[in-house]
Amino acid sequence: MAARKPVEQGLGWLYEQATGDEDARVCKDIPDEACDDQPRNFFAYLFANFLNKISDELVSSRVTLPWLFSLLGIPATFTGFLVPIREAGVLLPQLFVAAYVRHLARRNIVWLTGALLSATSLFLMALIAWQTEGVRAGWLILGSLVIYSLARGLCSVSAKDVLGKTVSKTRRGRLMGYSTALAGVVTLVVGLLLVYEPFKQQSIDLLLTLILAAAVLWLFAFASFATIREPAGATEGGGNAIAEAMRSLRLLVDDRPFRQYVISRTLFLSIALVIPFYVMLVQQQLDVQLALLGWLIIANGLASVLSAPLIGKFADKNSRNVMTISALTAGLIGIITWYVVTYTETEFGLPLYLGIFFLITLSHGAIRLGRKVYLVDLANSDNRAQYVAVSNTLVGLAMFVFGGVGIIADLINIQSVILVLSVIALAAGLYTRRLPNVSG
Repeated sequence: MAARKPVEQGLGWLYEQATGDEDARVCKDIPDEACDDQPRNFFAYLFANFLNKISDELVSSRVTLPWLFSLLGIPATFTGFLVPIREAGVLLPQLFVAAYVRHLARRNIVWLTGALLSATSLFLMALIAWQTEGVRAGWLILGSLVIYSLARGLCSVSAKDVLGKTVSKTRRGRLMGYSTALAGVVTLVVGLLLVYEPFKQQSIDLLLTLILAAAVLWLFAFASFATIREPAGATEGGGNAIAEAMRSLRLLVDDRPFRQYVISRTLFLSIALVIPFYVMLVQQQLDVQLALLGWLIIANGLASVLSAPLIGKFADKNSRNVMTISALTAGLIGIITWYVVTYTETEFGLPLYLGIFFLITLSHGAIRLGRKVYLVDLANSDNRAQYVAVSNTLVGLAMFVFGGVGIIADLINIQSVILVLSVIALAAGLYTRRLPNVSG
């Protein structure tokens, strides 16, 4: 034990620098036995979260996989299923998985299982892309994406529960902010590779390398998360999955603050779904080549690097206000964009479009971070897993409904889709003001 003391002391010092604490043992809303391990757990969780965020960027269902499908000659019909499978596959099963998670006094084993399955599915995806093409490749890659999405769901349903038991309240936002910012740095590098030669060309070898790298990152994330010292928690409520799922849904009736949170988060989908339409609008208005994609990725990375730690700090103080301001900002930007494109002859240049895209991705990132901190702070050790599972499952269902808004782009135009989603974003911001303040 004595040999490990300098390491623990070093982590304690780093924790103090990262959080601004003079005493790394200050604890709020976590078990007493977790206090001494908080510096260690903080960085183990941060590193694992950082690695899986990079992995998600490398195998983005909005960027990398569509390129891969194009190079393999996979029909566009398959491409349309990438985002729904990737997103809803993570969210929909969680209500039922959570019931089994409740059997476990320590839930990090669920996250570790999801990490191994994530790595395995990505290795399988790379192998399929290397050996097959056309329709066959499409079916097989979508199948491996289903496994990856479900594995990510295991990580999602357990991650916040582990965080809530191992890292103090008022420190969680900073942790997620730091990991997002660090991952944003890597995103910047990826964007630069797309902008400059020799990586500019669409090479199947480069895409396979990205997928394999994403798989390896999950293995490193597994190793980091495995070092978290998680105290035992409550195991009540871990009965039959369907019965527990139905009982969990009663939270929407009996728990008013949670119900308001779920409504707000559902409305926030408008901001997540509007981003691809901004990309389409830029392509339509500017008619630029592949380098544009790199610039958009750079703008997204800058939004994370420059803002995430600061937003994380604000979220620790008042996560409700972070969500409210971000939603209102996204809504106003969208309405202004719609008006200028529709009713004026003003031509937006690339810098202005990049600025708009930066603000939209900044708003989206702030809402993602804010809602995560809000949910963890709203819940307690007894209901946190249920909160996460119920909200994720309902949002997964809502995603399919909201996804139909793309029809407007075919019937009218792209800016009309931006208008509709931006009005919903404004409504989200106004509604979120009603939530109780649970942070700080």
